[in-house]
Amino acid sequence: MLALQFFNSHWQIAYYTCLGIAVYGVLRLAATIVTREEQHTGRLLRLIGGCLVAALFFLSTVSISLIPITQWSKDTNRGVQSGSNQGKGGLAREEAMMWSLPPEELGAFVIPGFFGLSRQEGGENPTNIRSYYWGRMVFTQTVSYMGLLPWLLVPLPLIFRRDRYTWIALAAIAGSLFFSMGQYTPFYNFLYDHFPGINRFRVPKMMMFMTVMGLGVMAARGLDLLLDAEIRARKAFRRYLAGIIALPVVLLLMLASQMAAQPQWLGILQNLISEPNRYEQGPQLLAQRWGNLVFETGFAAGLASLLALVWVAFARSWIGHRTALFLLFALFLADVWRIDDKFTFLIKVPKQTRGERTPVIDFLAKMPKEYRVLPMDGTDPMQYVTNKIPVFFTSNAVQSTRWQEFLDVFSLNSAMPDIMNIKYLIQAPADYQAQRGSLANRFEPVFTSPDGGHVILENRYVLPKAWLVPSVVLSPEPGQLLGMLQSPGFDPRRIALVESAPPIPLPSPAEAPFPVPGAVQIDRYEGEHVSMNVSTQVNSILVMGDKYYRAWKATDNGKATEIYPVDRVLRGVYLTPGNHRIEFVFAPWSFRVGSSLTYASFALYAVVLGWEWRRRRTGYAQV
Repeated sequence: MLALQFFNSHWQIAYYTCLGIAVYGVLRLAATIVTREEQHTGRLLRLIGGCLVAALFFLSTVSISLIPITQWSKDTNRGVQSGSNQGKGGLAREEAMMWSLPPEELGAFVIPGFFGLSRQEGGENPTNIRSYYWGRMVFTQTVSYMGLLPWLLVPLPLIFRRDRYTWIALAAIAGSLFFSMGQYTPFYNFLYDHFPGINRFRVPKMMMFMTVMGLGVMAARGLDLLLDAEIRARKAFRRYLAGIIALPVVLLLMLASQMAAQPQWLGILQNLISEPNRYEQGPQLLAQRWGNLVFETGFAAGLASLLALVWVAFARSWIGHRTALFLLFALFLADVWRIDDKFTFLIKVPKQTRGERTPVIDFLAKMPKEYRVLPMDGTDPMQYVTNKIPVFFTSNAVQSTRWQEFLDVFSLNSAMPDIMNIKYLIQAPADYQAQRGSLANRFEPVFTSPDGGHVILENRYVLPKAWLVPSVVLSPEPGQLLGMLQSPGFDPRRIALVESAPPIPLPSPAEAPFPVPGAVQIDRYEGEHVSMNVSTQVNSILVMGDKYYRAWKATDNGKATEIYPVDRVLRGVYLTPGNHRIEFVFAPWSFRVGSSLTYASFALYAVVLGWEWRRRRTGYAQV
């Protein structure tokens, strides 16, 4: 099941699940040693061996993805060699911890909209939100609320059923909440500094899925105890019932205080709740947020009162257990429905996900696949990808370090669009008119959509997918190299920027022949295999307008040849005079090794299942 989650879920969730299982395994092993197995060395060794086999089996099963990811991540902006974490790799501390759960937001487990609600970063905002989120997190696409009812049931197993399952569930709740607080705890800071992998992710709060799991177990056990007549007859249950009744009283007193002492409260909280965010600013925020806070407190007090009423009626036998269960379920459903309705609502399916054709897409679909498109009109690049139109880039949180540096300094008024084979820009008409003067020498309009909403500009200087360059300039410093790429005077047809000395002699840029006497003819262009015929009469470097990555391999007339990074992000191969058959193949060793381990793991699993089935069948036959 963990392997399925790894393949089909968020990597961070899978990593956190591994952490949770590891903690459980260690605690279980320790408990076994202390309570039962201290005199049985053989059994203990079998248990430890079983844990190791299970861990190795999981790692081998997911190797087809895990090993390539581990290898690739070294070259990314979150990788071991990225340097973003003071030269150690991973994310910088501030970014890695910015999505931490502020401790004060634990109060939102009882008063869900205390800090407002928002899904701005996750899509459209609904119209039934009284106040956008204004807490200390950068933004939130979700809410921490899990319903009031489960929390009211948690004390029951702590009072009446304190066995290992209760302690495990409680540890999941408390541990995951503590972890979710991230930067606000020394514990997470210690993990960030010393525990492998923690500094590769940036959302400590994502660990709260463990809170939900633990809370579900505790609430289920609490409900089981609530229906036990013997439990309800105990003195400890009456004290628990008093606590249930106390909650709405406390909330009502809080509400009364908010209404009666509003000027005093506003004087204390004014600077906090009037703080603007990226979506809202202005003096109206104070009244908006205070009104929302009062409303949410009142709603929580009303809900807690209704739940307490059901508890008392059931404890006094005024209603039966069927009625009590129905009422509790109805209140829980209404409670979470009110919040979920603000986050999970229907919107129209975007055109790009339906693969719908538009005049712009019809025009671009005729473009050879060796070229790329750069949408600059605010449209989602994925609508073009869906229609098999190559784009310059899509938004990803994790990028190759080289590629991220290139994107950070990308300029239209340079040769950077040319070397990346960007043939077309898509702009809104107003933006085109505003930038027309600066783009006129390089881009010209070739198509306007019938509705007048889009203008397509063609790059007159776009380079082909591969070209020959007669000279190189050595620039091992990335900053200097990127600065040269940005320069309007840089001509990638004459000069290739490289990071190491060429293995063959090449003339200086002033002495190099231009254009290079020769030709490049691509006859196969696929995602993992590119082949071409090249002829050149002088020493030169063949530049490929695709990303450089160590896993690419090249052959020249069937013999392996080295690929060099060119212009920071492209692939290059040095050539001597003559005819060459050049092939690029994407064949990372990490994928070959990983896939072999995965297939072997599944084969072993099938053998074990067959052996177990045969063993049991033989046993049944003997019986």
